[in-house]
Order: sequence, then C-alpha cells, then structure tokens
Amino acid sequence: MGQTYDRILENSTFDPPENWLQIKTIDMHTGGEPLRIIVGGFPELKGNNVLEYRRYCKEHYDELRTALMFEPRGHADMYGCILLPPNDEEGDFGIIFLHNEGYSTMCGHAIIAISTLAVQMGWVDEKQGITELKIDAPCGRIYAYVEMEGKEVKGVRFHCVPSFVVGLDRKVAVKGLGEVTYDLAYGGAFYAYVDLRKNKLELELDSNSYQDLISKGMDIKQAVMEQDHEILHPFEGDLSFLYGTIFIDGSETSGVDSRNVCIFAEGEVDRCPTGSGVSGRMAIHWARNEIKLGQTMVIESITGSTFIGSVVKEVDYGPFTAVIPQVEGTAHITGMHTFVLDPKDPMKKGFILR
Repeated sequence: MGQTYDRILENSTFDPPENWLQIKTIDMHTGGEPLRIIVGGFPELKGNNVLEYRRYCKEHYDELRTALMFEPRGHADMYGCILLPPNDEEGDFGIIFLHNEGYSTMCGHAIIAISTLAVQMGWVDEKQGITELKIDAPCGRIYAYVEMEGKEVKGVRFHCVPSFVVGLDRKVAVKGLGEVTYDLAYGGAFYAYVDLRKNKLELELDSNSYQDLISKGMDIKQAVMEQDHEILHPFEGDLSFLYGTIFIDGSETSGVDSRNVCIFAEGEVDRCPTGSGVSGRMAIHWARNEIKLGQTMVIESITGSTFIGSVVKEVDYGPFTAVIPQVEGTAHITGMHTFVLDPKDPMKKGFILR
C-alpha cells in the first residue's frame, strides 16, 4: 500500500486546537423530519425556566443556532434542540427547539425522538411496558410515554398541552391566490389550517410541489398575520405568534385518514405529519364534532410517514374550551457528531441557500 494511505489508516482522528469550540450532537429523525440533539459543548444558558433559557439563548448564542442549523453543517430544513433542567423537581428535563428562523414553542417530532433517546441512553429509569417522561417545553409540560418491548422502543405517544380553536372557516385574501378559507388553532404553536378540499388551490401535497408549497404556504402565513389579530396565547406573550401554514388533503393510502404538509418558520417543510400540528387538528375535529374521546385518526406526511392522533379529554383553558391531544409516532438515530467552530472560518455562523 502507499505510504500516505497507510498513514490514513493509522490516524483518522482530528484533534482541534484548544480555541476551537466543539459541540457534540446525536442526530435522529421522526418520520423523516431531522432532529439534531445537542448533548455537549454548548455554552451554559442562564435562567430559571425553559422560557428564560430560550430568551437567553436567543440574546447571547443565536450564532450557534445558525452554525448548527444552517449550511455547511445543516441545511434550510434542519431542526434541533437543547436539553436543559426542568422547570421544577417533578420534571425530568427541559427542552428548547431550534430551526432556520429561531426558536419554536412546541415540537411533537422532537418530543417523540428525545423520549426514544432518553430510554436508549439510560437517562431515565427504564420500565417494562411503559416509561413515562415529564418534559418542560416552552409551551408547557409535555407527558410522553415510551412503549417498550423487552429492551426495544416500539413507539412513543405524548399528551400535548391544552390545544384549542381560535376560529373556524375564516377568510383571508392572499395575493395571487384570491380568498382562502382557513381554521386558526393552537396545538403548542399557532397554525393556519388550509383544507385543499374547501379551497380552489391547485396544489398536490407531495414532493413534486415542494417549492410551490413553500411559496403558497408562506404567502398564506403572511396574509393571516397581517389580518388576524387574535393570535394571542391566553397566558404567555412569548407564545403569541403564527408558526406556520398546514395544508390538508385526502389520502389514497389505505388506513390513512388524511395528509398534512406543514410550512413553518422561514419556509421549512416538515417531513413528518407535525406533532403540534396534529394536536391542533385534534382540537379542530373536536370542535366540529368529527372525533370522539379515544377515537384515532391516522395522518400522513409529505414523505408518507404517519402519526396517530386522538383526544384524551376536554379541558377549560382560559377563555377556550380545549382538548388534551395524544400523538403517536416512532423515531430513529441517524448518527453522532462532533462539530467544530474554527474562529478564523469566515462562514462559521452558517448560511442558507434554497
């Protein structure tokens, strides 16, 4: 063999200089939607609860969010999270979510993934049958239930925060699209739900319409934000913003009730059916008397992956009649990484090309 190749075989580890920041992650996906879980090297965040940690990260370390989510380490549709102390002693841990625009309030696919990982890593005491986790997200406490079969994780279901409908069959004028009918609902984040069966939008909820979905989804989001002044969380101002547009259509897949495609943040396309989006949909179907307690709905994504949604109970939540939704799905580990930031790298903060 050549001398250089022999050296490659002997030395495949790079030791960064001491002044380079090293951040360790475990990467996963839930129904095709990525999650980069930061497990080491991120500077300490200061605060007394998850919302304060989120605020501190935004104010002091936002360049690390872009470094890990943007190219060349990530991409325009990357998603991540940081694990933190819980809000009180009864919680297991806290979590904040990162994406191309900033910091979301809730993320169901991340809850499914991190719950899976928590058991696989031994971060929580594993129980035969069902292992319960109490996770403090920016929107509130999420209860996750990891189903075990022997040592194997079979799936995760979680109970979301109270989810409610702000308005059904609202109308908004969208440039280039005309009048669009939408439902406004909250499932840990606010979404405008646009059912293609009610609207005359020439869209297919598949990968062939990827760019068109982004364009129309962002146009609808912008129009709703400009018109609708009721995107207000009853208790937390930090949660009072429209996160995205969710397109809904029927499905030709046997056993599937409908398809969701969520366009969120700065034009990200969710590869999974969107856990918080399914939570909001459960509130919509409950308000329309289209679902009963314990009845399930199977909702698929642009990749064909599925979540199972249902309603656990009805609750009063401020001025709203809300529901506690349950969402079920599975997640898988894709890799372990140590990212480095060279202080002299002119692109160390990242960039996005779409």
